[in-house]
Amino acid sequence: MAISEPAPHKGRASVLDLPHRLPRALDLAATSHGRACFVLVVVALLAFLPGLFSLSPIDRDEARFAQATKQMLESGNYVDIRFHVQARHKKPVGIHWLQAASVKLGEAVVGPSARTSIAFYRLPSLIAAIGAVLLTYWTALVFVTRRGALLAGLMMATCVLLGVEARLAKTDAVLLFTIVAAFGALARAYLRPPNPRVGDWGLAAIFWTAMAASILVKGPMGPLFVGLAVLALAITERSGRFLKPLKPLVGLLWCLLLVLPWFIAIYIVTDGAFYQHAVGVDMLGKVTEGQEGHWGPPGTYLLAVWGTFWPAIVLVAMAVPFAWRMWRAPRVRFLLAWVVPAWIAFELAATKLPHYVLPLYPGLAILAVLAIEKNSLAKVGSRLAGLVWLWPILAGVLAVVLGGGYVVLGSGFAFGLAAWPLLLVAVLLAVLAARALPGAGPEGAFLTAACAALVLYFTVYQLLLPQMRAVWISERLAAIAAESGCPAGNIASIPYQEPSLVFLVGTDIRYTSAAASADLLKQGGCALAFIGQKFEKPFQRRAAELDLKYRAIATVEGFTYNGGRPISITVYRSMEPAR
Repeated sequence: MAISEPAPHKGRASVLDLPHRLPRALDLAATSHGRACFVLVVVALLAFLPGLFSLSPIDRDEARFAQATKQMLESGNYVDIRFHVQARHKKPVGIHWLQAASVKLGEAVVGPSARTSIAFYRLPSLIAAIGAVLLTYWTALVFVTRRGALLAGLMMATCVLLGVEARLAKTDAVLLFTIVAAFGALARAYLRPPNPRVGDWGLAAIFWTAMAASILVKGPMGPLFVGLAVLALAITERSGRFLKPLKPLVGLLWCLLLVLPWFIAIYIVTDGAFYQHAVGVDMLGKVTEGQEGHWGPPGTYLLAVWGTFWPAIVLVAMAVPFAWRMWRAPRVRFLLAWVVPAWIAFELAATKLPHYVLPLYPGLAILAVLAIEKNSLAKVGSRLAGLVWLWPILAGVLAVVLGGGYVVLGSGFAFGLAAWPLLLVAVLLAVLAARALPGAGPEGAFLTAACAALVLYFTVYQLLLPQMRAVWISERLAAIAAESGCPAGNIASIPYQEPSLVFLVGTDIRYTSAAASADLLKQGGCALAFIGQKFEKPFQRRAAELDLKYRAIATVEGFTYNGGRPISITVYRSMEPAR
């Protein structure tokens, strides 16, 4: 396929000049570490902030994590993890401690409202995502120039999947931060001159502290990623001497010192139940069977990466021939050890979720930049180079899907009016990026695609998704509950029982049956029942048996994005006198 690039306009600035100007901006930003880090933080904030404060809590994982943290704050128990009326023995406590600290800080600044604002629970993920971008830069400095390291950081800052995780109050952005820190230290130990391999207390402290933090955040996942890479390197090197600078014995003791207190405490508090469920049910279940409907065949991640690592995945694909030829080179061998063994392991596991392989993306980004600096990307005109058209194709698909979704599910004329031109701008920039490859080179083309991504993210997360009122059912029900003034313990819901409703209405909300909902209203006083359409008849029959006095005060209609179906919920209020 022939790809032509319009000649830059001379004499005055033009949008068509953008692919040629951006590499010069990259040169300027790379003149010092401080300037490079400043640019990375600014771009990361532009990519991650839209929607952070305006998006409603997302079901189901985010709302479960946030609610469990809220219950820690309410109870003062920072060891055991509980969601609503159930024990939540799936993940360790690290993310909840970070979220609790964030909310406490928020309460000191804005008052009690911080506890019910999802944004404060998301802040650890935002900070960790920005930190992961900076750590990608730090790690890449072992492999490429400062300019190349900056480019690798920008690939992560504009990554679709990291942008999603930066906005979610759960573990994955924080886990990424810890794993990239560990790989940055490991790379410095592996690639330093072999003789003598003296210890480095600074690197050892970073590596083992990162490992401890990853364990407290998501159990064995951090050691799994790093351990598979270490095993692959030890096999190819026929030696583990490269670990000597990381002080393995002392470092392992330090790691255990950091993690054991909570693991011992949770064993005592739950009488071992935490380990029975977290290891015996949750972790092993994900390996052997697709939990919660998240099964996928081998190759699922290879297919998903084209969307989740957009736009950088195009350059990664163009770097594959370089990696194949140069796998014996120490720097390439390290990056392949980072990516390949863990990728294969996750492809073989039964449960498939896109974010599981996120910690491998920094290694892919650095590999692509290394190929660029070696002038070894696939040549213009090759089939791999033709993949640049994935930039406008995927941007266009997303624009059409979300723009169409807004028409069906959204509200707010002004937001829609602003969104459509910005979606068009994003697609046109992506087209410009694809056309720019022959003239501006891979850097100019990618940086233009990154600009398209920033426009797209702002439009989607800030303008479109928050205004799709039909999908934010919990938010609308919670607003009715707040207006009524009824306490959470006097509110029942059936069958809509999403975790976000617990977070927004209150821990004491009752997830019960239609008959029990009528019994609650019979108790009198300020009481509400959220009754789904299919459960109205059982509710009404029980209400008739009780001679219940009640009235319908609202009907909420919408679309459940988890179940993928329309839903209608009638809100009934008790007219019985308080007892």
